[in-house]
Amino acid sequence: MELGLKDKVVLVTGGSKGIGLACARAFALEGAKVAIVSRDPANLARAREQLASEGLQVHLTRADLHEAHGAADIVEEVSSAVGPIDVLINSAGAARRYDPETLDAAAFRATMEAKYFPYIYPQQEVLRRMAERAKADPSAEPGTIVNIIGMGGKMASDIHIAGGAANAALMLATVGLAHYYARYGIRINAINPGATLTERVEEALKLDADKQGVDTAEALARGQAKVPLGRYAKPEEIADVALFLASRRASYVTGAIVPMDGGSTPLI
Repeated sequence: MELGLKDKVVLVTGGSKGIGLACARAFALEGAKVAIVSRDPANLARAREQLASEGLQVHLTRADLHEAHGAADIVEEVSSAVGPIDVLINSAGAARRYDPETLDAAAFRATMEAKYFPYIYPQQEVLRRMAERAKADPSAEPGTIVNIIGMGGKMASDIHIAGGAANAALMLATVGLAHYYARYGIRINAINPGATLTERVEEALKLDADKQGVDTAEALARGQAKVPLGRYAKPEEIADVALFLASRRASYVTGAIVPMDGGSTPLI
């Protein structure tokens, strides 16, 4: 299937590992011009080596997206170095998990700063630029945004209450902004992965293992046994759906929240 992503400028936040790196690889394989952002230079270096070994070149940039000015600077830098951004894949935030009895005001605030704002800040800057381009040339192909959020915003978990609240807020922002910016042809969608085999799942497994009094291997086996498809997702599977949502093949899809949890949460 021709996705029409060749030479599109794609910015992937949190693109140096996990689902973000899988998305960067997938878009690069489609011939897109990919820029990845991370605040960790070591992760960026590893991502460059890994992608280069596969014959893929991406633009790397280090930035902290927890501040609005940092997000604005990175969007400007990528736009100048690579070109106006056609696709934004948001995968930068990571919310820490807490035992509910340790949650306090500082934990809730830290979680919003870790997960919510690193999505909102670059999204708002990219949206502003996409809307300006659409106003200047209504015939131009509009941009797209895909937010990789998480099922924690749909299903409450004892150890992910603060992170789930941030996810729920991101889902609302995704749908609300999609409704508004549709007038410019800009599409905004989201993917809600369930447990996915990345470094992030290891943190949750350790907490689950401690809670159940088992080792992490047993916690993984028990967790996967609860999934109707019988396993956790691979990062590449999330990336495939992000490709579709960002492509012209999904030209009439906006404001959608796509669950990817192997059937664990039946939703209507």
